[in-house]
Amino acid sequence: MATDILASDFDSRLRLKTKTIGGERIKRAKETGEDIAVLSMFLPGATAAKENATFRCHLGMECMLGDCRDTTPGTKKMEYKTRQWHEKCFCCCVCKTAIGTKSFIPREQEIYCAGCYEEKYATRCIKCKKIITSGGVTYKNEPWHRECFTCTHCTVSLAGQRFTSRDEKPYCAECFGELFAKRCTSCVKPITGIGGTRFI
Repeated sequence: MATDILASDFDSRLRLKTKTIGGERIKRAKETGEDIAVLSMFLPGATAAKENATFRCHLGMECMLGDCRDTTPGTKKMEYKTRQWHEKCFCCCVCKTAIGTKSFIPREQEIYCAGCYEEKYATRCIKCKKIITSGGVTYKNEPWHRECFTCTHCTVSLAGQRFTSRDEKPYCAECFGELFAKRCTSCVKPITGIGGTRFI
């Protein structure tokens, strides 16, 4: 039986929005454990010296600025969960493109841009190997595009249709009858059950 694939968590995670939030909002998010990333700037003067002294870019020796402790006033930094980066170092773990204020997807301690996350983790059609964005079906626990889920013999779409299988391959009722059903000795037509769902 084929079933519709529902909208995935993946699709909703790609719709992250970027917006500016104030200090109180950031404080409340940290207190409640909300999953946000904060872009800020290193400030000059003695008031910022204590905060700047604790900064260390998460990339360490691979820091793109050359010094993982660089806190030059005006340089931007990113904070996500308990980690910090220079803005230029906050990059996708696959393509190494700076994320800046664009959407990103965290997974297993790695940060992905939306494109690389989709390429690596999106559901792919078992037949054409392309990403299924909507309207897929599942057959034998494998995902298919609706248009790729076709009869093995005549290539008519099987999505939403009655079908059967042989040797793990799907067939429309008509093709299955023509190819595999026993035939009447008088008229030579395939002998099928009511509605084309049972064959002998």
